[in-house]
Amino acid sequence: MATLCRPAIAVPENVITLDQTLDLARGLHAGHPQLGLVLRLIENTGVRTRHLVQPIEQTLTHPGFTARNAVYEREAKLRVPEVVERALKHAELGARDIDLIIYVSCTGFMMPSLTAWLINALGFRSDTRQMPIAQLGCAAGGAAVNRAHDFCRAYPGANVLIVSCEFCSLCYQPTDLGVGSLLSNGLFGDAVAAVVMRGHGGTGVHVERNGSHLVPGTENWISYGVKDTGFHFQLDKRVPGTMEMLAPALRGLAVEHGWDVSGLGFYIVHAGGPRILDDLCHFLNLEPATFRYSRATLTERGNIASAVVFDALARLFADGGVADGTTGLIAGFGPGITAEISLGSWVGEPVEAARRRPRAISTSDITLVHPSAPRRFPAGTTITE
Repeated sequence: MATLCRPAIAVPENVITLDQTLDLARGLHAGHPQLGLVLRLIENTGVRTRHLVQPIEQTLTHPGFTARNAVYEREAKLRVPEVVERALKHAELGARDIDLIIYVSCTGFMMPSLTAWLINALGFRSDTRQMPIAQLGCAAGGAAVNRAHDFCRAYPGANVLIVSCEFCSLCYQPTDLGVGSLLSNGLFGDAVAAVVMRGHGGTGVHVERNGSHLVPGTENWISYGVKDTGFHFQLDKRVPGTMEMLAPALRGLAVEHGWDVSGLGFYIVHAGGPRILDDLCHFLNLEPATFRYSRATLTERGNIASAVVFDALARLFADGGVADGTTGLIAGFGPGITAEISLGSWVGEPVEAARRRPRAISTSDITLVHPSAPRRFPAGTTITE
C-alpha cells in the first residue's frame, strides 16, 4: 500500500504583494498599448502575495543565464535540505530508508541532477535510484506522485522521496512584452516542497490508481523558448480554457476505478489560475469550496509550478485531514497540454502504530528504585517510555 505522507513546504523570505506588482507594471511598462488589459488580468489572478528567492531589485535585473543558473544551484542547495529533513520526519523515516528520489523542477538546470548532491550531502544510500523530471512544467508535481506510485507497485515496500524546487522568478525576462509574458510576471512565485511516499505504513493519501492525458495539438500552448538569455515562458491565450478538455479525463479515470469524480471527499489540483478552478467546478459539478486548498495556495503564494499540489496537500493535512477511507483526487496540469492524475483514499494512523508510539507519563512525584540507590524525580517530571 503506497501512501503519500504529509508534505513539507518552504517559501523564500522576499515577499511581493499585488499592489507592488501592479505599481511595478505601471512603472516598467507605462507606454505599453495593452497595459490596462495586463493590469486587469493580474488583478483577476486572485494572487495577493508571492515569495521570491531574491529581492525584487535583483529579480528585475538580468545578469545572464550563467549567473541566473548559478543562483538557482546555490539557492536549491541552501533551501532544499531542510525541507527534505522535515518531509522525512513527517513520514517517520530516515534518509537510508529511501529507495528512489524524484526531483522535479522547470526553472533551472543541473547535471548531474540535484539528486546526486542530495545523496552525497544528506546521507542517502549510494544505491538510491534517481529520477529527475525537468520538462513537464506545472504538471510535474502530479507526474512525480504517479511515478512514485508506479515504483512502489513495482517494488513493494519501497519508499520514495519527491522534491520540487521551483524558482520561477529566475525566468523573468525584461524584454518579453507580450500579454501572456507580462501576466506571468504577476502570477508565478517561488517555493520548495518535499514529500515521501511510503510503501508500507504512513498517514495520508493511499494512492490506488494513476493516469495521464495529453490533449492532442496543444503542445505549443505552454512552452519555453530556450535562448541565450535562458528560458522564455510562452503562454497561449487559450490555456485558461483547457479544463473543458481535461475534465473528461479526470472523470474517465474515476469511472475506470468505479468512482464518481463529482462525489469525492477531497480534491488537490494544480492552481494555474482562478479560471482553471472555476471551470473544474463547472465541468465536474462541484462547489467552489471544493478547491479551497488550491485557491489558498494561489492567493498566498501564486502559481508555484510543480509545488502547487504539495502545498495544497499540506494545507489539507494542516486542516486535520479527512475521515479514514475518504476518497479523493490529486491532479497536476501543464505543458502538453497534459494532466497527471492520481486517485486515492485517506489513511489515518494505523492502530498498531499508535500502540507502538512512546507514551508520555506525567507525574507529580515519581520515585524510581535502583538496586544500589533510590532516585527521586521532582514534581512535574515527564518521562517517556
